Formats: sequence, structure tokens, C-alpha cells
Amino acid sequence: MTEDPTTTGVAETIATACRVMAACGLVEHVLGHISARQSDTHLLVRCRGPREAGLAATEPADVRRVPMAGSVGELSGWTAPNELVIHRAVLHRRPEATAVVHAHPPAVVAASLLDEPLVPIYGAYDIPGARMAADGIPMWDRSALITTDDLAAGMTDALADRPVVILRGHGLVSVAGGDPVTAVRTAVLQAVAVDTLARMTLAVRQAGGTPRPISDDDLAALPDLGGGFNVETMWRHLLTRLPRRV
Repeated sequence: MTEDPTTTGVAETIATACRVMAACGLVEHVLGHISARQSDTHLLVRCRGPREAGLAATEPADVRRVPMAGSVGELSGWTAPNELVIHRAVLHRRPEATAVVHAHPPAVVAASLLDEPLVPIYGAYDIPGARMAADGIPMWDRSALITTDDLAAGMTDALADRPVVILRGHGLVSVAGGDPVTAVRTAVLQAVAVDTLARMTLAVRQAGGTPRPISDDDLAALPDLGGGFNVETMWRHLLTRLPRRV
């Protein structure tokens, strides 16, 4: 990986974002990865290192530079994700995208097996999540490890132009654009919002209720709190969940 300051800052953000996902329960053990577009030909992605200890222990050195296509090449002791094709396919299909998150939130996996779409069952409780659900969160009806171009194409077809796609019995893929640092944070926050919605949906089901969407009037009345709150403030909050590093 090159040492230019821009790359270093993005690698640090990806590493921190991986630790945030672990702290929020979006990933378990060593599963899950985050990438950011570096150029038309390369991306930065969280890889498994020689002392792999899971996403909670991710360091900037675990973020490696790999080509957008073809052989990964020598990564000096690190191994690219088995599902690297997820990141390559999304970044190729979505030119505006600059960050991709793949996570396995247990609640999202469980909710996906209900074979029902997630709906906006609340409003002000989590406005970004409500809006995402109201616009529709697509689902890809496969549980396969995404390691081939054909599987990745099916997943990106299901994603289309949406920010998140749920992979049935597998997890989710979240996509964001803009500058890479903000995009990584946004993609993680989108995953958090879907996880929150899935957990609340399961809670309603477990209590014997039926999840139903709020009214169109209530949806229309929800304000846009802006990126300063939805991304910057929320990100600072998630950083407080990280264990203190010795």
C-alpha cells in the first residue's frame, strides 16, 4: 500500500470502521470487510493479516491496496477477502460509489429468513432507517458465498441503485458515495440502521405482534436532520463504543 497521506487517512478510517462494526455487533469474529475506491484501477480493502484476530482488532496495516480487476498479486503476508468480488462488482457497476461494506448482522440474517420485506415500523426513533425502509430495502434471494462474477452480478442486480441490499441468510451490502472517508462512515451507518430495523422487527414478532408501516403522513412529516447530524454526530457517538486501546 502506498504511503501518501490521502491513502493513509482512508486506511485509518476503514480500520476504525471495522472496529466500529464489531463493537456494534454487525460482524462476528473474522467475517466482514470494508473497501474504498482509490482510483479507477485500485481499491483499498480490509484483508486478513498474518496475526489475524478479527475485525475488532483491525489496524490500518490490514487495509491493503488491490486492483479493481485481475490477480490481486503479492500482499506481503495479507490475504484478500474471499468475497473481494463484491467490492469490485459494486464499484464497477456504480461509478458514483466510493465505499462498500459487507457485514453479517445476526438480526438481519434472522429477519431475512422471514421472507418478508423490512418496512418502516417506526419514524422519529430512527429517521434515516425509516426513510430507507420506506424507499424499499431489496433482498437478494441467495445465501451463497459470493466468489464468482456471476454471483456478484446477481447481487448487484438486486442492489440496483439502492444504498443497501440484504443477502438472504447471509448478511448485507451497504454502498455510499462522496469523499471516501465520509462514504465509509455513511455505509457503516446505513448498515447500523438496517440492523436496528431488523432487531426491532424481530422484537415485534417475538412479542406476538405484526410489524406494520407507519402512515404516509407520519413519514412525510419526518425532518431531514442533515449530514452533520446523521453522519458526523452519529459517527462520533459510535466511536465512543470502541474499547479503550492500551
